[in-house]
Amino acid sequence: MKHYNISVFGLVQGIFFRATAKEKVDQLGLSGFARNQPDGSVLIEVEGEKENLDEFVKWCHIGPSLAEVKKVIITEGKLKNFSQFTVN
Repeated sequence: MKHYNISVFGLVQGIFFRATAKEKVDQLGLSGFARNQPDGSVLIEVEGEKENLDEFVKWCHIGPSLAEVKKVIITEGKLKNFSQFTVN
């Protein structure tokens, strides 16, 4: 199990990025949360098996159809043992 902090920059707010991220996370069996940031980015903290996290990171570079992802920053953090994925 690993924990990733992911910041996604570009046109990622107001286009269902967080809701679509939740659908992807649910498919992959991951947990954590996604929330909009004041600077227009989306912050995602997500936990799970490395191969599923890596697939989710690939998705974050593309996002939903209306997204225009410019940059994705990923750092590894301490496990927080989230029980589900929430959109804040």
